[in-house]
Amino acid sequence: MTLTELRYIVTLAQEQHFGRAADRCHVSQPTLSIAVKKLEEELNVSIFERSKTRVSPTPLGDTIIQQAQKVLEEAAAIKDIASSGKNQLTSPFHIGAIFTIGPYLFPRLIPELQRLAPDMPLYVEESYTATLRRRIRHGDLDAIVIALPFTEADVVTQPLYQEPFVVLMGKGHPLADETKIHPEQLNQCNVLLLGEGHCFRDQVLEACPNLKPSLDDPRGNIRTAAEGSSLETLKYMVASGLGVTILPQSAAMVGHYSASELLIKPFADPVPSRTVALAWRASFPRLQAIDVIRDSIKACKVAESFKP
Repeated sequence: MTLTELRYIVTLAQEQHFGRAADRCHVSQPTLSIAVKKLEEELNVSIFERSKTRVSPTPLGDTIIQQAQKVLEEAAAIKDIASSGKNQLTSPFHIGAIFTIGPYLFPRLIPELQRLAPDMPLYVEESYTATLRRRIRHGDLDAIVIALPFTEADVVTQPLYQEPFVVLMGKGHPLADETKIHPEQLNQCNVLLLGEGHCFRDQVLEACPNLKPSLDDPRGNIRTAAEGSSLETLKYMVASGLGVTILPQSAAMVGHYSASELLIKPFADPVPSRTVALAWRASFPRLQAIDVIRDSIKACKVAESFKP
C-alpha cells in the first residue's frame, strides 16, 4: 500500500470515472486501473463497484477512502512541517480564489507580492467555492480567497475587506438618470445573473430578494433573469442591451467600453456588500507566508480601486 495508491482511490471516488481520475493524477487510465485493482487484492475487499457508466465506492470502500483521505492530509502536513524549517518566503505558495474575485485580485496581487516576497513563487488558480474547499482540505492549495460565510473544520478564516455591490447598465436604460439605485427599482428590469454554483449569485439574491420571483417566472417576460457563466460575460451582455447586472465593485471596470456606453450606479443605503476573506489550514506552518499574502492583498485595495 502506497500513498500513490491511496491518492488514486480518493481521486477515483471524487470523479467516479477512471478516465477523468487518471487525467487528474497525470497517469494513463490502465496505470490507475491496475493500481486500484492491486490495492483491492492486497486488502482482499472491493473498494469500488464498477458499471458501464460509472464507478462508485462500496459501503466498505467508502470507509477506506475516508481513511485514505486522512492519511493523505497527514502526509501533506509532514511536507508543511519540513517546509517550516526553511525560509518560509522561498518555497512556492499555491493560492486559489473564487471566479468573482480572482480576475480582479490576481493581476494586482502578483506585483505586490513580488515587492514584498520576491523569492516566493506564486501559483494561482480560480474555481468555485466547493472546489476550493476540497483543494484546501487536501493540501493542494496553501490558502484560498473566498466570500463569507465560509466554514470548514480545521481551516482558519480571516476577513480581509468589505466590498460593495454596484449596478451596471447601458446609457439608454430607464434608470440611467438615477443617482443611486434601490433594489426595488430592479423589479421591472431584465437582471442578468451568474449561473447556479456561483456564490455571488446567492449573495445578490440575498441582497435583492425582490428578484427571486422572476427566476421562477415561466413566461419569459421582462422580469425573467438571464444567466451568464462569468461576470465578464454579463458585462458584454449589458453592453449589448440585454439588461442590467449587479457586480462586486472590483469587477466594475467596463474594459474597452467607454463611460458613454455603460454606466456604473451605486446602491442606495443600506448598500449590499460581501466580505472577502482569506482561509488556510490550521496546521499550515508557514504563517510568515500567510502574513505576507494577507498584507499584499490588503495593499492592493481592490474594493477601493474602481469606485463609481
